[in-house]
Amino acid sequence: MESSWVLSVIWFILWGVLWGVYFVLDGYDFGISMWMPLIGASSDRERSAMYRVTGPFWDGNEVWLITAGGVTFAAFPLAYAVLFSTLYSPLMILLFCLILRGVATELRFQWDNRWFRIICDAFVFIGSLLATVLLGVAFSNLFRGLPIVFDTTQNFHMFQGNIINLLHPYALLGGVLFVLMFLVHGALYLTWRTEGDLHNKAFYMAKATWPIFLLVFLVYVVLTFAFAGLYKNYFSSPLLLALPLLCAVLFLLSGYEMYFKNSPGKALLSSCGGILTLTLTGVMGMFPNLVPSRISETAHLNIMNASSTPKTLTIMLVVAIIFVPTVIAYQIWAHKKMAWIINSDS
Repeated sequence: MESSWVLSVIWFILWGVLWGVYFVLDGYDFGISMWMPLIGASSDRERSAMYRVTGPFWDGNEVWLITAGGVTFAAFPLAYAVLFSTLYSPLMILLFCLILRGVATELRFQWDNRWFRIICDAFVFIGSLLATVLLGVAFSNLFRGLPIVFDTTQNFHMFQGNIINLLHPYALLGGVLFVLMFLVHGALYLTWRTEGDLHNKAFYMAKATWPIFLLVFLVYVVLTFAFAGLYKNYFSSPLLLALPLLCAVLFLLSGYEMYFKNSPGKALLSSCGGILTLTLTGVMGMFPNLVPSRISETAHLNIMNASSTPKTLTIMLVVAIIFVPTVIAYQIWAHKKMAWIINSDS
């Protein structure tokens, strides 16, 4: 029983880390795509430069989404089943958004036609914006708890409500928070990878958006007290408070590096840490629940009643120890090898 508990805890933490890494990597991609109608509005050359910034990496970044979903399926199959049945419509919309932006990104340069490229740019923008909002709304609903009950007669978790019930103001604010967070993150990455007018415009937008993000972030933190039960773990284990405090420090440090040090590279690094620790703060606040219920505590899906067998978790852990560092090393190498500076003026 003890070994099973340890394995479940390890996979719970890895589950949170995988989602955090995905938000860090695909977050700048979403952010740059959402900036395209504004930062890249002046010319097709600038929009093409924005594509070149993310072009070598965007599909590799989404591997982490597949990995996070795969881990949910393999390590916590019951949680996966309830999530995908409860959030079926939002997740299908998310999937179509990712397909839409991926296809538009690949097709944009296949035909040198002005209106065709404009349409592709619009699809990339819409897909990125909707996907970001849906991710923020989905995770905020997890933090708040889903309206599910456990039917003892059928031994089945049932969703009580519809998609409208998921559009709570707190969840919608989570969608806004994700949009602003990725906008700042994407603008910083674009600043770091470009020079000339595109560099200057991206850095200006990062500085202009950061205070708005910080305000929404603080409001979201306050409303979490009222609408989510994330703080119980932190009040019962004060050492865990280091995690949300580190998150706040990193986001503030990102602003400090932008405004006082004029260092987009260090600001981007702080933003990466802030996004990762924000994700882990939410995940650890839910512990040991993966899918909490806001209707009945008996309907909570946690790391014990939703996990796979110890043998499955052990085999997966061996595979993860081998391949996750390999993928991380490859992506670091790829970013260093292909992180050329793009001049939109040439």
